[in-house]
Amino acid sequence: MAQATDRLQRYLEDELGECRSEDVDRRLDELGTLEAALGAGQVEAELGVLSALANETRYTLARVLVAAGEELCVCELQAVVDVSESGLSHALSDLADAGLVEGRKDGRWKKYRATNRAVALVTVLDGSVSDE
Repeated sequence: MAQATDRLQRYLEDELGECRSEDVDRRLDELGTLEAALGAGQVEAELGVLSALANETRYTLARVLVAAGEELCVCELQAVVDVSESGLSHALSDLADAGLVEGRKDGRWKKYRATNRAVALVTVLDGSVSDE
């Protein structure tokens, strides 16, 4: 922590022209307030969502469901990804646990659709990658 504080002090000296220990303390308090506002529960929840997308199969399923804009049957999703039925079921369960897809039983069939959360994330990701 002392190294981080020393570096912060050097930064504040560059920015302010001079830096007192009160300046460092005030900035540390401000940064602590920012961190506390985020909250450990929020970080954990967001990491759960990001972890659900951090796998090619799950990410592909989420993207396909967002692109479809409608429910798709598990049998249709099976045709999209090259995994076993058990692997597909596990991937869809992980996505559902993260709030990215919702599933429902329709007679003998299980259907899934993307949630608004998945649509928002895919939209953001679409805008974050350049076509270079």
